[in-house]
Amino acid sequence: MFNIVLYEPEIPANTGNIIRLCANAGAQLHLIKPLGFDLDDKKLRRAGLDYHEWVNVRLYESLPHFVADSQLERLFALTTKGQRRVCDTQFKANDTFIFGPETRGLPMEFLAQLGNEKCLYLPMREESRSLNLSNSVSIVLYEAWRQLDFVGALVK
Repeated sequence: MFNIVLYEPEIPANTGNIIRLCANAGAQLHLIKPLGFDLDDKKLRRAGLDYHEWVNVRLYESLPHFVADSQLERLFALTTKGQRRVCDTQFKANDTFIFGPETRGLPMEFLAQLGNEKCLYLPMREESRSLNLSNSVSIVLYEAWRQLDFVGALVK
Protein backbone atom coordinates (compact mmCIF):
# COMPACT_ATOMS: atom_id res chain seq x y z
CA MET A 1 0.00 0.00 0.00
CA PHE A 2 2.34 2.79 1.28
CA ASN A 3 5.87 2.91 2.63
CA ILE A 4 6.84 4.80 5.76
CA VAL A 5 10.54 5.54 6.23
CA LEU A 6 12.04 6.77 9.47
CA TYR A 7 15.53 8.19 9.01
CA GLU A 8 17.56 7.80 12.21
CA PRO A 9 14.58 7.79 14.62
CA GLU A 10 15.54 8.72 18.16
CA ILE A 11 12.55 8.10 20.44
CA PRO A 12 11.45 4.47 20.89
CA ALA A 13 7.85 5.31 21.84
CA ASN A 14 7.37 7.23 18.57
CA THR A 15 8.65 4.29 16.54
CA GLY A 16 6.48 1.90 18.56
CA ASN A 17 3.42 4.03 17.80
CA ILE A 18 4.36 4.05 14.12
CA ILE A 19 4.75 0.26 14.10
CA ARG A 20 1.20 0.00 15.41
CA LEU A 21 -0.03 2.57 12.86
CA CYS A 22 1.63 0.71 9.97
CA ALA A 23 0.11 -2.58 11.10
CA ASN A 24 -3.37 -1.08 11.22
CA ALA A 25 -3.09 0.77 7.90
CA GLY A 26 -1.21 -1.93 5.97
CA ALA A 27 1.93 0.18 5.41
CA GLN A 28 5.49 -1.13 5.11
CA LEU A 29 7.91 0.37 7.66
CA HIS A 30 11.55 1.10 6.79
CA LEU A 31 14.08 2.18 9.44
CA ILE A 32 17.39 3.80 8.54
CA LYS A 33 20.24 3.42 11.04
CA PRO A 34 21.59 4.52 13.35
CA LEU A 35 18.58 4.15 15.60
CA GLY A 36 18.45 6.01 18.90
CA PHE A 37 17.36 2.80 20.67
CA ASP A 38 17.52 -0.98 20.42
CA LEU A 39 14.68 -2.72 18.60
CA ASP A 40 13.99 -4.71 21.75
CA ASP A 41 13.62 -1.54 23.85
CA LYS A 42 10.79 -1.80 26.42
CA LYS A 43 9.35 1.61 25.43
CA LEU A 44 9.27 0.55 21.79
CA ARG A 45 7.50 -2.71 22.62
CA ARG A 46 5.07 -0.99 24.99
CA ALA A 47 4.03 1.61 22.40
CA GLY A 48 3.83 -0.94 19.57
CA LEU A 49 2.27 -3.61 21.79
CA ASP A 50 2.34 -6.86 19.84
CA TYR A 51 1.94 -5.17 16.48
CA HIS A 52 5.62 -5.65 15.59
CA GLU A 53 4.59 -9.17 14.54
CA TRP A 54 2.17 -7.68 11.99
CA VAL A 55 4.68 -5.33 10.37
CA ASN A 56 7.70 -6.41 8.38
CA VAL A 57 10.24 -3.79 9.45
CA ARG A 58 13.11 -3.36 7.00
CA LEU A 59 16.42 -2.01 8.28
CA TYR A 60 19.00 -0.08 6.28
CA GLU A 61 22.52 0.86 7.32
CA SER A 62 22.35 4.41 5.91
CA LEU A 63 20.33 6.77 3.74
CA PRO A 64 22.42 5.94 0.63
CA HIS A 65 21.82 2.21 1.28
CA PHE A 66 18.08 2.84 1.53
CA VAL A 67 18.02 4.83 -1.73
CA ALA A 68 20.05 2.13 -3.54
CA ASP A 69 18.30 -0.93 -2.07
CA SER A 70 14.67 0.02 -1.69
CA GLN A 71 13.75 0.47 -5.39
CA LEU A 72 10.63 2.42 -4.43
CA GLU A 73 8.80 4.42 -7.07
CA ARG A 74 7.76 7.81 -5.66
CA LEU A 75 9.46 9.26 -2.60
CA PHE A 76 8.16 12.26 -0.66
CA ALA A 77 10.04 13.92 2.19
CA LEU A 78 8.15 15.45 5.09
CA THR A 79 9.82 18.58 6.37
CA THR A 80 9.00 21.88 7.98
CA LYS A 81 11.07 23.32 5.12
CA GLY A 82 8.72 21.91 2.48
CA GLN A 83 7.10 24.09 -0.16
CA ARG A 84 3.96 21.99 -0.83
CA ARG A 85 1.23 21.08 1.61
CA VAL A 86 0.48 17.39 2.03
CA CYS A 87 -3.19 18.02 1.23
CA ASP A 88 -2.26 19.60 -2.13
CA THR A 89 -0.50 16.46 -3.34
CA GLN A 90 -2.15 13.61 -5.23
CA PHE A 91 -0.88 10.31 -3.86
CA LYS A 92 -0.77 6.88 -5.47
CA ALA A 93 -0.57 3.36 -4.11
CA ASN A 94 2.99 2.41 -3.12
CA ASP A 95 4.10 6.00 -2.52
CA THR A 96 6.87 6.40 0.04
CA PHE A 97 7.04 8.99 2.81
CA ILE A 98 10.32 9.68 4.57
CA PHE A 99 10.52 11.42 7.94
CA GLY A 100 13.63 12.70 9.70
CA PRO A 101 14.76 12.29 13.29
CA GLU A 102 12.77 14.04 15.99
CA THR A 103 15.42 16.63 16.91
CA ARG A 104 16.85 17.69 13.55
CA GLY A 105 14.82 16.53 10.54
CA LEU A 106 16.14 15.28 7.20
CA PRO A 107 19.54 16.38 5.84
CA MET A 108 19.35 19.50 3.68
CA GLU A 109 21.42 17.83 0.94
CA PHE A 110 18.86 15.03 0.67
CA LEU A 111 15.97 17.50 0.48
CA ALA A 112 17.79 19.45 -2.23
CA GLN A 113 18.27 16.26 -4.26
CA LEU A 114 14.55 15.46 -4.06
CA GLY A 115 13.49 18.93 -5.16
CA ASN A 116 10.67 21.21 -4.00
CA GLU A 117 7.87 19.13 -5.56
CA LYS A 118 8.75 16.15 -3.36
CA CYS A 119 9.28 18.09 -0.11
CA LEU A 120 5.95 18.34 1.70
CA TYR A 121 4.84 19.99 4.90
CA LEU A 122 1.91 19.91 7.30
CA PRO A 123 0.35 23.30 8.01
CA MET A 124 0.84 24.64 11.54
CA ARG A 125 0.37 27.91 13.33
CA GLU A 126 3.13 30.40 12.65
CA GLU A 127 4.67 30.26 16.13
CA SER A 128 4.88 26.43 16.07
CA ARG A 129 8.13 24.55 15.48
CA SER A 130 7.02 21.05 14.56
CA LEU A 131 4.58 18.22 15.23
CA ASN A 132 5.35 14.99 17.04
CA LEU A 133 6.82 12.40 14.66
CA SER A 134 4.20 9.71 15.20
CA ASN A 135 1.41 12.29 14.82
CA SER A 136 2.93 13.54 11.56
CA VAL A 137 3.21 10.02 10.17
CA SER A 138 -0.42 9.36 11.12
CA ILE A 139 -1.70 12.49 9.40
CA VAL A 140 0.24 11.84 6.19
CA LEU A 141 -0.55 8.12 6.00
CA TYR A 142 -4.26 8.62 6.57
CA GLU A 143 -4.47 11.49 4.05
CA ALA A 144 -2.79 9.33 1.41
CA TRP A 145 -5.01 6.35 2.27
CA ARG A 146 -8.13 8.57 2.26
CA GLN A 147 -7.26 9.65 -1.29
CA LEU A 148 -7.35 5.96 -2.27
CA ASP A 149 -10.76 5.59 -0.58
CA PHE A 150 -9.23 3.49 2.22
CA VAL A 151 -8.72 0.51 -0.08
CA GLY A 152 -8.21 -2.68 1.95
CA ALA A 153 -9.86 -1.28 5.09
CA LEU A 154 -12.56 -3.02 7.05
CA VAL A 155 -15.91 -1.96 5.61
CA LYS A 156 -18.62 -1.09 8.15
